[in-house]
Amino acid sequence: MRKLKIMEHISLDGVIQHSADDGDFAYSDWTAPYRNPAGRDAILAAHGESFDLLLGRRTYDIWSGYWPKAPSSPMADSLNAATKYVATHRPESLEWGPFEGLGPDVVEGVRRIKAMDGPSLILWGSSTLTSKLLEHELADEVLLFVYPILLGKGKRFFSDGTPPSGLALASTNAVSSGVLISTYTPAGPLRAGSYADPA
Repeated sequence: MRKLKIMEHISLDGVIQHSADDGDFAYSDWTAPYRNPAGRDAILAAHGESFDLLLGRRTYDIWSGYWPKAPSSPMADSLNAATKYVATHRPESLEWGPFEGLGPDVVEGVRRIKAMDGPSLILWGSSTLTSKLLEHELADEVLLFVYPILLGKGKRFFSDGTPPSGLALASTNAVSSGVLISTYTPAGPLRAGSYADPA
């Protein structure tokens, strides 16, 4: 069984949108002022030595316009080499490879891919897939790079309708730019209720 990680750059108010290519958005590339070697190294370490990508079609289209043309680097080389499993109704139009469409039933497609031998799967962006993965208990980790900014508007990490559930903090680390890197694991149904004094 392959491990599936959801990874995301996110503002303090939950926005993950990065460019106007993904709708009307005024704060393109807001992560740029916070990029430093420590953050880059944390992303590369979280990716591991080899991995495959799980992407929604919109994220795939945005990335395919950039990464194949990017200068060689550990990040670019690893993303270009990864197999891209894409949620799309138009698999015949995919060009940035290696790639494979998930099929008409995305949940079953992800289950099939997770059951295969291979490296870990990483979901970047693709917010429409996030809720489905958590709802169907297909995600093994959620790794968030939380930036110390408020954007006020834009596409958010979890959409309305995301099923209530718990997450357990597995690790956290702050880099010098102020970005907080936290890893969570699914912890079952949401636990709610009034506070009880343990004494």
